[in-house]
Amino acid sequence: MGSIGALLISIGDPYGIHVLKGSYMALDFSTPGAIFLLFIICFTSNFILKKARPKYALSPPELVTAYIMMIIASAISTMGFSSQILPILTAPFYFANQENRWDEIITPYIKHWLAPHDQRAINWFYEGMPSGASIPLSPWLLPLAMWLIFILILYFVMICMAVIVRRQWVLRERLVYPLTQLPLEMIFDEGGSFFRNKTMWIGFAIPFFVGTAIALHNYFPYIPGIRLDSYLMMFRNKLALIFRLSFPMLGFFYLVNLDIAFSLWFFNLFFFLIRGIMAVLGISWRENLGIYGTPNVIFAHLGMGAMITLVVYGLWVGREHIKGVFLKAFGRSGADDSDEIISYRVAVWGTILGITAMGIWLWFSGMPGRTIPLFLFGAFVLFLGLTRVVVESGLAEAVASTISPGFVVSSMGSKVFGQKGLVSLGLTYIWCSDIRTFVMASCAHGLKAIDMVKGERRGFFWIIALSIAISILGSLGTTLSLAYHKGGLLLNTWFFQQGPIQPYIWVSEKIMNPTGPNIGGWILRGVGAAIMAALMYLRHVFLWWPFHPLGFCVGGIWIMDQIWFTCFLAWLLKAIIMRYGGFRLYRSARPFFLGLILGQFTCNGIWLIIDFLTGHVGNQIFWI
Repeated sequence: MGSIGALLISIGDPYGIHVLKGSYMALDFSTPGAIFLLFIICFTSNFILKKARPKYALSPPELVTAYIMMIIASAISTMGFSSQILPILTAPFYFANQENRWDEIITPYIKHWLAPHDQRAINWFYEGMPSGASIPLSPWLLPLAMWLIFILILYFVMICMAVIVRRQWVLRERLVYPLTQLPLEMIFDEGGSFFRNKTMWIGFAIPFFVGTAIALHNYFPYIPGIRLDSYLMMFRNKLALIFRLSFPMLGFFYLVNLDIAFSLWFFNLFFFLIRGIMAVLGISWRENLGIYGTPNVIFAHLGMGAMITLVVYGLWVGREHIKGVFLKAFGRSGADDSDEIISYRVAVWGTILGITAMGIWLWFSGMPGRTIPLFLFGAFVLFLGLTRVVVESGLAEAVASTISPGFVVSSMGSKVFGQKGLVSLGLTYIWCSDIRTFVMASCAHGLKAIDMVKGERRGFFWIIALSIAISILGSLGTTLSLAYHKGGLLLNTWFFQQGPIQPYIWVSEKIMNPTGPNIGGWILRGVGAAIMAALMYLRHVFLWWPFHPLGFCVGGIWIMDQIWFTCFLAWLLKAIIMRYGGFRLYRSARPFFLGLILGQFTCNGIWLIIDFLTGHVGNQIFWI
C-alpha cells in the first residue's frame, strides 16, 4: 500500500499540477495527497474491513509504513525536486535571447555533464515533440545520472541529521509535531471512535462543501463562487493587508501552543507595520538576494541571523544528547540507538562523509572551494531550522527568509565566485531555493510516527529508501513525458516558465554587476541573531513572557503575510476555549479542527479525480 501510494503521488501530483492545473497536493509540508490517500486506506481498512473482514485489515505499524512512504514521496514529486530540476537545467538554453545574453554569459559555463546541451531535445521539451517522434533520452542520461548522485547523497545526509536530533526533539523536548496528529489519529483509531465522532464530521463538512462550491463555480460560472480571501490597502496604498481563511491551517494552528500561534501572527503584523513605515518614508535597502523568502532585504538578513541562532541554540540545548550520539559513533559508551532506523555511527559518519562528498561535487561543478563550506553551512542551517519550525509551530506552509545562494553571495561577494562559480551557484536552485518541502522535514515527521511503533525499527530506513526511489523514478518519468508529449510551455507556467528563469536572472545580474562582501548584511544578521538570542533568554527566564522566538524567525516571510489572519483566528478560538472550557473542552473540540484539515484535503483529492475523468482544467480550489 505504501509503494502504491508513493507511486500514485509521484505520478498523479505532477499530472494534477501540470496538466489539470488543479489543487496542489504535494507542494508544502502539509502533504495533502498523502493524508488523502491515508484517509482512504484507514477508512476502508481500519473502519470497514475490521468489521467485515478483520484479517484483511492493516495493522497500525503497517499503516505507519504506508504513511511514511507517501509523505517522503510528497517531498520529491514536484516542488521538492522533480518539477524543479528538468526546467532549471534547460531554461538558460531555451530562454536565451539578445537582451539577456545568456548564451554568452551563462550557458558556456554549464558543464556538459550538468545539463543537456542538445538544442533540439531542449526545444522539444518546451514545445512538444513532433508527431511520430520518440522522447530523446540520450541527452538527459548523463546529466540526470550525475545529479541523482548528488541528490541521493543530500537525502541520505538529511535522513542522518533527522535521526541525530529525533530523540532530543521527540523524547526530551517533546515538540508538538502538529502535522502528524491527524495521520496518527486515523492510524491508531482502534475502536473507530475518530471516524464515529460527529464533531469531526461537522468540521470535515465545512471545507468539503465550501471547496465543492468553489469547484462547481469553476465548472459552471453561473453558480455563485465563494472567496476565502480579501485585502485592505494601507500606508497610502503601498501595501496590502491580506485576510485569508485556510481551513487546514486553522486546524494545524489549533494544535500548537498558544504562545507560538500568538507570536506568529503578532510578529507578522509587526514586520508589516515596519514595511509600511519604510514604504511611506521611502526607506529601502538595495541588494539582490533573489526572489525567494521575504521581499524585504532587511528582514531577509534578520531572519537568517535568527535561523542560525535557532539551530545553534537547539544544538546547545541538546548538547548532552549530541555528545552521547558522537560518543556512540566513535565506538565509546554513549546514547542508546537501538530504537533508531540507523545506528548513530552510520548517522554521524553519513553526515560527515555525505557533506564532504557534496562539497567535492559542487567543486567539480565549478563552485570555488573556499565558498563551499559557507554555502553548505547556510543550506543545512535552513533545512534543519525550517524542519524545527514546522515540527514545533505547525507552520505547514513555510519558507525561510532567504536562501543559501543569496546568503553566501551577500556574505562573501560575487567577485570571489567568478562567472563559472555563479553559474554553478545558480544551478543549486534545483534543491535549495523555493524550499517549501524537502525530505528532512518529511523524514522528521515519519520518525515521530515511528515512535508510536514498538519493536525493531531498522527496516524503516530501507522503506524510506524505497519510497525515494519510487518517487524519483515516477515523478521524473512523468514530468519528462508530459513535457515532450504536451510541451512544457502548455504546462504549469510557474514551474516551466516563471520559476526556471529566476536563478539565471539573479546570476546574470551578479555577473554584470560584481560586488564584494556586504558588511551591512553581516551587521543585520548579527542583529537578527542577537534579537533571537534575547527572545530565547527572556522566554527561558520569565514564565510570563508572551513572545515565542519562532515568531520573529519566520514572521517576515511572504507566506505568513497570506495566513496571519488564519493564525490569529486559531489563536483566538483556542484562547477562548482554554479560558472558559479548559483542557477538557480543548480535547472535545480537537476532532472538529482535525476534521477541517481532513475535509479540505479530501475535497481536493476527490475533485482532482473528477477533473481527471472529465478533462476539466484549472479547477484549483486549494492553494494554501
